[in-house]
Amino acid sequence: MAKGQRREKHVPQRTCIACRKTRPKWEMVRLVRTPQGMVEIDPRGKRAGRGAYLCKVQACWEQGLKGNRLERALKTKIDAEKRNGLLEYSTAFPAAEEVSAS
Repeated sequence: MAKGQRREKHVPQRTCIACRKTRPKWEMVRLVRTPQGMVEIDPRGKRAGRGAYLCKVQACWEQGLKGNRLERALKTKIDAEKRNGLLEYSTAFPAAEEVSAS
C-alpha cells in the first residue's frame, strides 16, 4: 500500500435467516438465545448466546417466525406469546423492502 492511502474498513456481513440476503451487520436485527434459554432481541448485537439475524423488513420477520426458521437457527422452542411479541416488534419496520432506483 502506498504511503498516504487508507485501507477500507472491514464491514462485518450477516445473512438473514428468512430471505438469505447478506447485508452489513448494522442493517440487521440480531435475535439471541441467552444462556438461560430465553429468546430476546439484541439491538446492539453484543449479548452472549447463540444469535440469528433478520432484515429490518416485516416480511422477513413473518417468514422467519412462520416456518420455524428462527427456532431452527437458535436451536430452541419459541412459545406463542414470545412469537407474538416478536411479530409486534416487527411492525415498526416497513412491510416490504424499498428498492432504490439507481
